Order: sequence, then structure tokens, then C-alpha cells
Amino acid sequence: MQVLLLRLAATLLLCSWPVPCRGTAAPGTDAGAVKIRLAGMKRTHHEGRVEIFYQGAWGTVCDDDFNIHSATVICKQLGYEGALNWAHSAKYGQGTGTIWLDNLSCRGEETSVESCTSNGWGIHDCRHSEDVGVVCTEKRRAGFENKEAFQDLQRQNKVEEVRLRPMLASARKRNPVTEGVVEVRYQGKWKQVCDANWNLNNSRVVCGMLGFPAELPVNMKIYRKLWDQKMKNPKARLYSATRKRSFWVHQVGCSGTEPHMSECRLRVSAGKKVHPCERGMHAIVSCVAGPAFSQGTGSRFRKAYRAEQPLVRLKGGAQIGEGRVEVLKNGKWGTVCDDRWNLLSASVVCRELGYGSAREALAGARLGQGMGPIHMNKVACVGFERSLTDCSFHEASGSCRHEEDAAVRCNLPRTGVHSKIRLRGGRVPTEGRVEVLVEVNGQRQWGTVCSAGWKLTEAMVVCRQLGLGFAEHAMQETWFWQSNTTLEEVVLSGVACSGTELSVLECSHNVGRVECPKGGARFAAGVTCTESTPDLVLDAQLAQESAYLEDRPLHMLYCAHEEGCLAKSADAMSWPYGHRRLLRFSSQIHNIGRTDFRPRAGRHAWVWHSCHAHYHSMEVFTHYDLLTLNGSKVAEGHKASFCLEDSDCERGIYKEYACANFGDQGISVGCWDLYRHDIDCQWIDITDVKPGNYVFQVHINPNNEVAESDFSNNMMKCRCRYDGFRIWMYGCHLGDAFSTAIEDQFEHQAALAGNIS
Repeated sequence: MQVLLLRLAATLLLCSWPVPCRGTAAPGTDAGAVKIRLAGMKRTHHEGRVEIFYQGAWGTVCDDDFNIHSATVICKQLGYEGALNWAHSAKYGQGTGTIWLDNLSCRGEETSVESCTSNGWGIHDCRHSEDVGVVCTEKRRAGFENKEAFQDLQRQNKVEEVRLRPMLASARKRNPVTEGVVEVRYQGKWKQVCDANWNLNNSRVVCGMLGFPAELPVNMKIYRKLWDQKMKNPKARLYSATRKRSFWVHQVGCSGTEPHMSECRLRVSAGKKVHPCERGMHAIVSCVAGPAFSQGTGSRFRKAYRAEQPLVRLKGGAQIGEGRVEVLKNGKWGTVCDDRWNLLSASVVCRELGYGSAREALAGARLGQGMGPIHMNKVACVGFERSLTDCSFHEASGSCRHEEDAAVRCNLPRTGVHSKIRLRGGRVPTEGRVEVLVEVNGQRQWGTVCSAGWKLTEAMVVCRQLGLGFAEHAMQETWFWQSNTTLEEVVLSGVACSGTELSVLECSHNVGRVECPKGGARFAAGVTCTESTPDLVLDAQLAQESAYLEDRPLHMLYCAHEEGCLAKSADAMSWPYGHRRLLRFSSQIHNIGRTDFRPRAGRHAWVWHSCHAHYHSMEVFTHYDLLTLNGSKVAEGHKASFCLEDSDCERGIYKEYACANFGDQGISVGCWDLYRHDIDCQWIDITDVKPGNYVFQVHINPNNEVAESDFSNNMMKCRCRYDGFRIWMYGCHLGDAFSTAIEDQFEHQAALAGNIS
């Protein structure tokens, strides 16, 4: 006891000097074991009581000497861009356990609180009534991944990764490799696993880590024959390797639900007196590839997992196998609240969609917020469910908001597609001229891609293939990027992608010939990639509720006529006498993505409109159309151009863009731009339209001028009936809001209504 008091007194004496006194880790404690979370009575995911995990236990931080710089370090360590504020006196409720840090002082530049000064771990004179809290920014740090899920387990078991080494000639030809010998990277060295007590649950975990949704039994006769042949040859490399204890992991025991082998029971050594894997051989695993990676029809996967109607999807992810989780309920897509969201439930989602187990279970709308209903909360899966909808869950209550939408990142198979494409000449690694590796006259050769018809859709596939996120720009001229003149030959032309391909070589393109009239030197295709993009969505309910007809006198339409907002028949009228019949409505456009939506044109290219007395930054931002039931256009909005600004924002987010006084234009994340029904040109001129049934359609960013994470939700459709005097608008919905069956039903009912009328 006296020794402990002396050590404490010495520490306090040292800390009284004006020299930083850093808390030091206890002997044998890994500094990387320190983790942080926000807890307590919080309103949003980015605020709460600061809790620190140290020496196997969670504790709190005292508010003595705490400042905004310390809050910034904590928020950045949690993956946010910074701190907005901090709170003293247990604003988020009193914590329990040890108060780990007191008098914490950071400069704001540290990457972890471990680098800041304090009294030392567990040394304090505080009570839990002084627990500190922080409020972080809503925005996440670009590219930040929470890799803490397996860190503590990996420190214990030291299992880093697994791989399959194909043994049969047929297995070597497959891409990706789905069958072979299991090899485990343990404490930095690759080892093989003894097949003693190996079972399909172990195989399931291995397959999940490798990006495969399911496992298959293996015909061991041929593998046993190969093993016996090599064991009879003392000169064989495998023979000598198996005699070494360092070659083996003796036994693995998994339940089958683990997302990583680190969670399984692992026995590395068989013991000093026991020969390693004496009567066994190396474990063999066979996996089932999901549809996106299957070289055949993928029927094995569909029989095992897929229902006829997909019930789960991922939205807003930069890569395949990641995104916001959305489930289908009563024909309508909705999100999942992140309460109790974990790797077990996330892995069910990943396997259901044809991927492996979950690499990350993301909370707090990390991959963008959804719109519409929140269908599920407090999801609890066993791990063997075929669908997330089979898991136990609660109905989402009013306490769940879209800022708590759950997301996943799944394990994917290694296909090697990234090695067949590269960017050259750019200022940074995320931009450059696209070069692909193809076979020309029997030889593999690098060359450029013809830029004729090169669009953002093709660029999206390139950036995804390279693992660089989304495409920000698709370049049709790349003369400003330095290039290797020996690689200016065009080897790929006529590229047209749907946007879902894993490789640009999977896109439609000219086969057996290259057609590029402008050549590939100056006009080689290029891209710039980005980790995050905006995502615009229209409020369909507001558009439906705000729609009405107005007969507006011509003398009030001079400005609108000047800007071309009326149908052509208005030119022949006797101005200022008469009127035009206008279908008016409000258009509220939300940015639910992860970065601000900014116009493609710079300030120098904005156009001044004297009628509206502000600059317009985009000539084509939204199309308004009235269509017949067979899709023919009978009327359209003639809104010449748009000024983009933050009309309003969600709680805790401040407006950044405004049109007034030549202000900066855009739509911030979490904000919306509202074009009210009563402003000029916010209408469709239907003066010449006959009574009948129609489809009203609004299309945001119709030319895909600005990159978005998801273009499928940019269109809204409504059914519309006009009797010559009144108009009824109903069934308004986004293009991806309903199931395919209900969308087909919408079209079918519209067609029937047209036939009846």
C-alpha cells in the first residue's frame, strides 16, 4: 500500500510542473486497445457523453480543463470532421465505472487522446457529475473506416486474414477462386489448418471472410489421394513443411455465425509431445460465389438464398457490397434504424445479397440518409437467417430518425479486376487518363480508351473498379495531363456502360475493332474520382399536396414569357389580353448524400436573369413533363434555369448557400432547396392540353451533369386526371420507392384508366 501511495505522490508531483505529463499505459497494455464512444442521453448519433475503453473496461472523462481542442481530437478519432461544442457537468447523464482521464489537454492536432496530456490513466479528483460530453460535426471524415470490430480479438488470436490456395487445375481456372486449401495469416505468418474436427460451420466463416455467401461440402477423396502421394515423397516441399510446428494451426472451432475467424475458438499448438496434425491433412473449403461474381448462372446461390422478390437492397455506397440498408415492406422500401445494429445482423444482409460476411456494421447514416419510412429497429439476428426480414426486430418508433440509418460494408471476393486498369498523368492518384490492359494479337497490352460517348456512367464503373469511390467528372479531353507517348494507342472504343458492371471491360464495346475518329492522344478518356458525392431526392408528397391550377392573366406573365416559361402558343396571343392555364406545384429537393451538391459551371459561367434579379448557375437542373399514358409528351415546364441555395436544413445544420448578392450556390448535405408553387416558372403550361388521364413527371439532374451516388431516385411520377377545369394528382412516388411489382401495377392501372376514359 505504501509503495502505491509513493508512486501516486510521485506522479502528482511531476504533473505539478509546467511540463506535459502524459498518461502512460500499464505494462503489457497495448496502446491500440484504447477506444472511444459517445453514450448517454443523446439526441443524435454525433453527440453524447465521452466514454473511453481502457484495460478492458469502459470509463468516462472529467470536465476539468476540457476545451474545444480536446473535443476536436475526440471527434476526429470517432471519424467526424471536427467538434461543434462540448458540454460539462454530465449533460448527457452520469456514467459508471472508472473516470479514466482528468485535466485532459489537447492541441487539436493529435490523432488520438492518448497523445494528449492528462493526469494519467485513472488519476483524478472528480465525480461522475463532472462527466464531459461533446457535440461533433454531422459530416464524417472522407474515407474513415471503423476498424475496431476485430481489433481486440485480433490482438488475442492474431488472426489477420485467410485465403484459399487452389490445388486442382479446375479450381485454378476459376476467378474468383472458390475452392482450395485454407491458409491463415497468424502473427504475421501464413499457416495451414489441420482438418481435425473441421466442419461446414468453419467453412462458412472462411467463405464469409473471402466474400462468398455460402459453403459446399467437399469431395475429399481426390484431395486425400493428392495428400498421400506427396506424403510418400520425402523430397516434396509439403512433406518437410508439415513436420514443422510453425506450419500448422491445430484446430479451429466456429459456430458458423462469426463474421471473422478471430471470434472462433483457436488452438494453434497441439502440445509439445504431440505431432502436429499427425493423422490429418490440411483443411479444404469450397465456397459458393454470389450472382455478381459467378462465372455460371449462379443457380446454386439462388436455390440456397434468394427469394423471388428481393427484400433487401443497399443504396448510396461507393463500392459494390456497401451502402445504406433498405428493406421492402408492403411494397415500399424503407430504412433500418441503427439501434443495436451489429456485425451479426449486417452479415445476414451481406449474405442475402450474395456477398460474404460483414466487414463493418455502420451506424449514424454513415453512407447517407434515406427518405420515406423507417421499417425496422433493434434488429437481432441469430446469424443463419436467409433474410434480414427473418430476424427479430421492433417496429421503428418516432424516436428513430434518418440520421440513424444503418449501413454495411461487406467482404467481397478478390477478382483482380483492379489490376487491369490504371490512371496516368493526373495530379493526384484519384484522377488521370484511363488505361486498360487488353489482349491485342495474342499479347497483353496497355492502351487508352476512346472518349467518344464517354460519360459519367462509364467513369463511375472505372472508379469503382479501381476502388476509388464515385466518379466526379468524366473527361473527353485529357491533353492537359502528362502521358507516356508510347501508350497513346487506343485499344478500347464504343464503351457504353449501364453503371452496374464490375469492370469497364464488361461494358458494351466494339469487339475485334477500334473506331475512334478523333484518335486517343488528346481525346483519350479520363476520370476524376471522389470518395463521396451528393444525392438529390424530391419530396413527392409535397409535390402532390401543393399541385393546383391557375388561370394567370397575360399582363402578369411578361417576365415568364421573356424567359420562355410558356408554351409556344402564347406567342400568337393578343398580349396583354387573355390568360394561360398553369399547373403549379412546389418542388422541394433534398440532398441526402455525403457531400454538397455544387453546380458544374464556375461563377464566371453563371447567367444573370434580370426578371428574377439573381444569377442562375444551371441551365438544366430539373425537367417538368406531362405525359400521355403511352409516354408521349403533351406539355413541359419551360423553366430556363435555376439558382441553387439552402432554403432550410435539418436540426443542427446551418445554411451555407444563398442566391442573393451573387452568393455561393449549391445544396448542403442535410438541407433542401424549395421552389415554391407561387414563384415564376414553377409550373407546366397546360393551356393547350385536352381533358384526360396523364402522368406528371419531375426529373432532377436529368442529364447527369453533376455526379451523384444514386441516379435511380432522381425521378418522381404521379398519376394525374384533368377534366378541363380541375386537376387531381395522386400516387406520387420516387422511381425507386416501390417494389417492381407495384411500379408495374402503377403503369398498368394508368393504362386501364386511359382506356376507360
